[in-house]
Amino acid sequence: MRIVFMGTPQFAVPCLERILADGHQVAGVYTQPDKPQGRGYHLAAPPVKELALREGIPVWQPASFREEGAVQALRQLAPEVIVVVAYGRILPEEVLAIPPKGCINVHASLLPKYRGAGPIQWSVINGEQETGVTTMYMEKGLDTGDMILSAATPIGPEETAGQLQERLAQLGAQVLSITLKLVEEGKAPRTRQEDALSSYAPMLEKELGRLDYEKPAAQLHNLIRGLAPSPGAFTMLDGKRLKIHAARVAEGFSGQPGMLLDDRRLIVGCGEGALELLEVQLEGSKRMNGEDFLRGKRLKIGKMFTTH
Repeated sequence: MRIVFMGTPQFAVPCLERILADGHQVAGVYTQPDKPQGRGYHLAAPPVKELALREGIPVWQPASFREEGAVQALRQLAPEVIVVVAYGRILPEEVLAIPPKGCINVHASLLPKYRGAGPIQWSVINGEQETGVTTMYMEKGLDTGDMILSAATPIGPEETAGQLQERLAQLGAQVLSITLKLVEEGKAPRTRQEDALSSYAPMLEKELGRLDYEKPAAQLHNLIRGLAPSPGAFTMLDGKRLKIHAARVAEGFSGQPGMLLDDRRLIVGCGEGALELLEVQLEGSKRMNGEDFLRGKRLKIGKMFTTH
């Protein structure tokens, strides 16, 4: 089929690779504009753009489809299908109406659960044991279109959002491949979503990562996993921000919330149980394991980690 692909981050790359491997004709790629990154704030191309350029595929990067000529340029590509994977833009109805076989989205949840921008992270934060990917026909609402196919996968008890994202990217490519074959054959199913079963996964704010030790250790463990590697969880120590890259529930420990409970391991009391901080990074310093940090700072039992 003749396809226009819309996607931006690394998560979308396996889907574009699979479309090409399956022999479809990619008429063009739409992705977000280049953004400044790193200390020098040099403009960096999105991963999807880098792949498209390597494959010799034309790339468009409109800031919005409201730009003059943006919709007309897309129409001229005459796609049979538009495939959208983590594009980062809501498509207007005039774009959704262009391809005769529809606009198909690959969403990283088992819809209707976790509609929205952060389904992978929120599934981990909320302690879900299973998630997956869903392909669907796009419509005006946010991730509300009719479902085509879905595939489930367990979430490991120590798995981070970053690790889960890598697995779901590959799973999404597999499901998309089957979906496009069914669409091409006119055999793709349509299943309406039950709105009563839906939940929302909003974008992640940095302040979400501020640890509140009054909460149970298991809940904080899930929060840290769900925010790794970005935007990351953090606590305060002597007025400085201490980023928590990895942690685990410390079995057999309990104590005052926020208090250091051990002189060898970085174990902090919580509202229920305790949390061991395995990898930390004090602002302005390098990342290190918790035991080395504890020795280097010479922290004593009773030292308080704070929320603010």
